[in-house]
Amino acid sequence: MVVHGPQAFDHGDVDFFLTTCRPNQVIVAGVMARTAAEESGIFHECPGDPPSRIIADLGPMAFLLNHGKTGESGRVFGEIVADRLGDRGLVHAECADKTVYCWGSGDRKLADAIVSATGFSLVYALPTRHVDGTVRSLRGCLPGEPVFVNGIVIGRAVSHEVVLAMVKGELVHKSGLTPKLSGLHRLNAQGVKSLHSAWCKSGMVRTSAPVVHSPCSIPPSSGDVLVVDHCGHGFYQAIGENTCGVLAIGDDTTAICCHICTHLGVPVLGITDGDAEGIVMPGDHSGSLVLIATSERDDDIGAEVVREVPTKGVAWGEFVASVTRYLGARVVPAADYEVVPNRVRDM
Repeated sequence: MVVHGPQAFDHGDVDFFLTTCRPNQVIVAGVMARTAAEESGIFHECPGDPPSRIIADLGPMAFLLNHGKTGESGRVFGEIVADRLGDRGLVHAECADKTVYCWGSGDRKLADAIVSATGFSLVYALPTRHVDGTVRSLRGCLPGEPVFVNGIVIGRAVSHEVVLAMVKGELVHKSGLTPKLSGLHRLNAQGVKSLHSAWCKSGMVRTSAPVVHSPCSIPPSSGDVLVVDHCGHGFYQAIGENTCGVLAIGDDTTAICCHICTHLGVPVLGITDGDAEGIVMPGDHSGSLVLIATSERDDDIGAEVVREVPTKGVAWGEFVASVTRYLGARVVPAADYEVVPNRVRDM
């Protein structure tokens, strides 16, 4: 059973499928899914790959478990995974509306067995083939929610469909989006090879509050500081046993890091400028601190801190003190960090 996203854990779907379908292996795809899985205590594997790649490497009896924000958005996600799997087909259990989709040449016996065990409805469907990597339609959006590409918020949806395109090597929005210019600039600076293979998502990355860490997971008081700059989806690949804390640059990145690190027990120093999009419920942990820029952008201040303040072989308390001394009145501490959308407008 390949579980995508944290909602399947948060809504009890994984427990239900473990009881009714009894899969012999649970594999998790996604950063927040891994956090939710670890909080649940359910034995699982997490290779750090997208679900299509995980399923492609497994036998025909593997199936996808998902809980979309709506039944339609869940179906859209399953169709994207099925398209990427090509002729292999896909069995997809969508918990948002209790439907089992047998996409393309997916294993019909497996789909029937899941329906029999769970009472879900069964739908046979063919995925739409997408071969052009220059245009991408994001369906199942809810107006007002943030839209991501490769972990970076590029704006807010204004309709149920957002259309993006690659023009002269840069990503642009065609329709359905109020753009966040700083996010688009940052994404294009990193480069987008193909919209077909890009990770695109709309809505909060997790709607549940984080679970406080186990007393057994205590980070070292000294070591290396992990720098996470405006993109948290590679967090687990970057953090190591020698990580004594996290320097998070950006409002949404700070919220994601605080959320994950609440469970891990790792302190966070966040540098923000007040343009949060509310993509996750932030967490908190003793030793964490969020600094809000008074007039500059967090991009610039964060880059300066990384250049001027050592992050390797340091004591966490001394690192935090060094950063706050260095920045001085350019930042103010947030006693209780809250997501306050759009305090600073895009320039």
